[in-house]
Amino acid sequence: MVRLHPNLETPQPLRRCDWPACGAACCFQGVWVDEVEIQDILAHAAVIAPHMRPPDRDPTRWFQDRREPDDHALSGWVRPTRVRPDRTHYRGSRCIFLRADFKCALQVAAEAQGLHPWRWKPFYCILHPLDLDDQGRILLPPVDELLAEPAACVRAARPKIRPRDLFAEELAYLVGGAYATRRAAGPRGAGSPEEDRPAD
Repeated sequence: MVRLHPNLETPQPLRRCDWPACGAACCFQGVWVDEVEIQDILAHAAVIAPHMRPPDRDPTRWFQDRREPDDHALSGWVRPTRVRPDRTHYRGSRCIFLRADFKCALQVAAEAQGLHPWRWKPFYCILHPLDLDDQGRILLPPVDELLAEPAACVRAARPKIRPRDLFAEELAYLVGGAYATRRAAGPRGAGSPEEDRPAD
């Protein structure tokens, strides 16, 4: 079960990033993806691939082979997405799923299928720039560190706002929404798209 850290209640001088002007800076290094999420994405490769850049449409090249243990992953293991060199992007690289219009192909594909935009979005993508503590609770990292990092997806702002309010949509999805439903169902429930259809 995903839980919230108390520091999400403390107002902070933050606002969201200025996408697309930020150039999707947060996508410069790819992301760690749960093996369960990888299986789900690959099972739907036929509807995801057409929304990717032509050189990136081979699903056998979407994820790196190396994997690492992750106590917070449903499967207990995560693998990184592949990263492509890109001189136009922040730090000169990008996640394989990042399109030229700075949109995520996984999100565009889900919307095209009439599903929730985050249907195939990896947990750690939705979570960013929030993080998990050693108890698995979602928390806000130190604000000075976030503001010093262009890829943190937040900017300085006034007045202050509670992180819980700033990231209300993400937290609702991860804690009480469709993602939480899939997670509670375990690996067998991770591949059902019906539960992620937008409400009428």
